[in-house]
Amino acid sequence: MQGIWTTERIREAEGRAFAVTPEGELMRRASFGLAVQIADVLAEHTGTVSGRRVVLLVGSGDNGGDALWAGAFLRRRGVAVTAVLLGSRAHEAGLAALRRAGGRVVSAEDGPQWIARADVVVDGIVGISASGSLRPAAARLVSLVEAPIVAVDLPSGVDPDTGAVDGPAVRATRTVTFGALKPVHALAPSWCGEVVLVDIGLELTDPDLQRLDIVDVAAAWPVPGPLDDKYSQGVVGVAAGSATYPGAAVLTAGAAVRATAGMVRYAGHAADVVRAQWPEVIATGTVADAGRVQAWAVGPGIGTGSEGRDVVRYVLGQGLPVCADADATTIIAKSPEVLDARDPDTPLVLTPHAGEYERLMGRKPGPDRVTAAREAAKKYNAVVLLKGHVTVVAAPDGRAAVNTPRGAWLATPGSGDVLSGLLGSLLAAGLDPWLAAAMAAHVHSLAGAIAAQNAPTSSSALVHAIPEALRAIRSLLS
Repeated sequence: MQGIWTTERIREAEGRAFAVTPEGELMRRASFGLAVQIADVLAEHTGTVSGRRVVLLVGSGDNGGDALWAGAFLRRRGVAVTAVLLGSRAHEAGLAALRRAGGRVVSAEDGPQWIARADVVVDGIVGISASGSLRPAAARLVSLVEAPIVAVDLPSGVDPDTGAVDGPAVRATRTVTFGALKPVHALAPSWCGEVVLVDIGLELTDPDLQRLDIVDVAAAWPVPGPLDDKYSQGVVGVAAGSATYPGAAVLTAGAAVRATAGMVRYAGHAADVVRAQWPEVIATGTVADAGRVQAWAVGPGIGTGSEGRDVVRYVLGQGLPVCADADATTIIAKSPEVLDARDPDTPLVLTPHAGEYERLMGRKPGPDRVTAAREAAKKYNAVVLLKGHVTVVAAPDGRAAVNTPRGAWLATPGSGDVLSGLLGSLLAAGLDPWLAAAMAAHVHSLAGAIAAQNAPTSSSALVHAIPEALRAIRSLLS
């Protein structure tokens, strides 16, 4: 897993490192790594490094100092470097180093003419201690940039801990960060662009957030052994769909099948439609007739009336892990007494989007989606998978994971039904609910990217892309 640390924790680690490291050494390490990345972007976009033009947008803080020192390194490779000073003061040592190397220093008023000629622009405007959007002078200069932008540590104007943007901000081509990943890098991928981590020797433990990578998913995804059968691999019950919304049943059950559940048992009004699409599914009309299962995926398309409430109450009362999605979350929000059927120790995963979260919690998630997910997890004593462009998964014990998407292909009707089927299959296999939710989100987004390679993604295509996503993951184990 990739660890992600809040800015407060990183500042503490920097303080410890400063105490035992020669003055200026950490900045030199950071700026050298930054210079290497700027040169890489130059080469990628122009084909060469020497003779090209780089403009540094320099604020008053240490990020501006990193940019200035990086400019001095780039001068040694024959790059023409111009620093545009935006703050009331600039990092003195970095400014002196750039001037000694032959770099040019200009005021913000003269910045536009140099930005127009730049091959790469470096955002060293603000650092992790700043908050809020760009000030007018900086925003004006950023709006003129047409060249690739390399951001120092984070894109200026984007909140470092929440990824929120509430005004003018930098949209970077590449973000070069130092020592550790910050929440912004996972929560605001469209603003950060490609994120490159430069090791400067910080010592950090117990990350505030985690992000699964493909190796984590490959190691934990259930794979049948020689002694397994359809029952030992996990039997998932699917309570989804209705006469009005049979597609929800088909998508949820199909995702569970494609996710290699040992067996899928469907219960609901769309039994005939599910059998026709997925003949391997055991389909019955009611949850009481479904037979023995090891976890439930409940909610997509079941409706929010009395029948839906009865289904949710029954499922919650079976003492089995439950993924409650879509209409099930609305039922829980409007009729919280259904939770009385649940033993407090029974694993429950709630998968709300922003509107469903508001119904569950009585307020919108707001800009700090990680805190929002943690609060809901604590209130409901459940794992909460908060849907959005970036998915946040929080457990009642405070663990939190983020899944950074591969594009926006999952913004399509029925996508959440597919996620429910994936998650239900993992719960039936006995995985920890928090890990199961994070893994399901990872495979869900990978399948979306695969499905989008040939055509705009539909949820049906998403279901059929799951095996290819799992093949890509399992190839790491061979």
